Amino acid sequence: MADAGDPPGRPAPATSRITLAEWELILVLVAVQFTHMVDFVILMPLGDRLRRELGITPEQFGVVVAVYAWAAGIASLLASFVMDRFDRRTVLLTMYAGFGLSTLYCGLADRYETLLLSRILAGVFGGLAAVTLFTVIGDVFPPEKRGRASGAVISSFAVASIVGLPIGLLLAGWLGRGAPFIALAGLSAVVWVLAWLRLPHVRGHLAAARRNPLADFAAVVREPNHLWGFAFSFFLVLGTFTVGSFVAPVFCSTNGWGERVAEQNMAVIYLVAGLCTLLATTLAGRLADRFARLPLFRVLGGVTLVMAVVVSNLPPIPVWVAAVAVSGFMGFAAARMVPAQAMLLGVSAPATRGAFMSLNTSVQHLGSGLAPVIAGAIITVGPDGKLTHFPLVGLVAAGTAAASLVLAGWLRPAAKQVPPAEPEPAEEAEPATVS
Repeated sequence: MADAGDPPGRPAPATSRITLAEWELILVLVAVQFTHMVDFVILMPLGDRLRRELGITPEQFGVVVAVYAWAAGIASLLASFVMDRFDRRTVLLTMYAGFGLSTLYCGLADRYETLLLSRILAGVFGGLAAVTLFTVIGDVFPPEKRGRASGAVISSFAVASIVGLPIGLLLAGWLGRGAPFIALAGLSAVVWVLAWLRLPHVRGHLAAARRNPLADFAAVVREPNHLWGFAFSFFLVLGTFTVGSFVAPVFCSTNGWGERVAEQNMAVIYLVAGLCTLLATTLAGRLADRFARLPLFRVLGGVTLVMAVVVSNLPPIPVWVAAVAVSGFMGFAAARMVPAQAMLLGVSAPATRGAFMSLNTSVQHLGSGLAPVIAGAIITVGPDGKLTHFPLVGLVAAGTAAASLVLAGWLRPAAKQVPPAEPEPAEEAEPATVS
């Protein structure tokens, strides 16, 4: 049996070529995800300013950061009950509008309570917009095009780190802490209009027979193929964030970088890593549409496993060596997500794809939230004040990454894969019956 999401052989150029209308749709989805990713990453470098100006404690700031993922995970879990009962376009536009307003509210927050509420709302709406976005890719694009579409959207995280984060920090320095979020809300409004104009109606899944939401939810959870997908996603995310969450503090500790030097060096490291990640995800998207995705994922995942061990065992090193190591780890970790996402999109049938992707997102948030907790429980402060036991964290990451390599082989495509229709502008599109 074919692996989930694999293209059915090497497609003819005429069928695998992405059309102009499809590229327009991809660019809209990338823009949506870009604004979501900037909103996610910009808060952490603003931590000192927010704590100082709003008078919040480090513990409160930690809650503000964590609550975004918690809210997104809980919202995705609840949304799985009803996600497949609405037009994908309607859901995406509604959730993205809520995200834009939540981001604006974050920029206007003047105390801890309002900042916390704004991040909860941004997590809910932004998380559900991201779930719907990837569901649209699965519904609109056939298997032989999902690699490039997924790769383009996944690369938005790298673009957010390279472009969005520096611009956001400059705005904060010039105009105050709320400026990046207000500007992002304005950009989101422009993207929402583009999405309203270019997103097709995706309603093919509405033709499926429906029971009550609880029965439909139970059917999704009981499906063995879905359970393998959830397990695969959990270990996939866990293998990345256990090491990734402590790279910066461990590198600064190991190399003895002071506060000012640490900020400069880590800015250089993440800039280089972001550029490499952008190139890696773009290339992975093309490869995922030309070759079988399971072997490709295992090659990229195997290198990621090795890089996790390498990064976690580095002695004091020059900045350029650290940049190369982190770029290798982040680049391959992000690249493997492209074939992984394409395989996951093929696991569920169109009628239940929204519910499956919502639950899968909840599982991923569980993994990303658990990973730093595991790493934090392992890492200790030595007598010299430096962080120790990071190599053990690397071994844990390698073990969970190895589990994802095995679980990937258990994923199977859904029984029914209907050839999707070419997307059309929303105002011209007929109700689509797509997979």
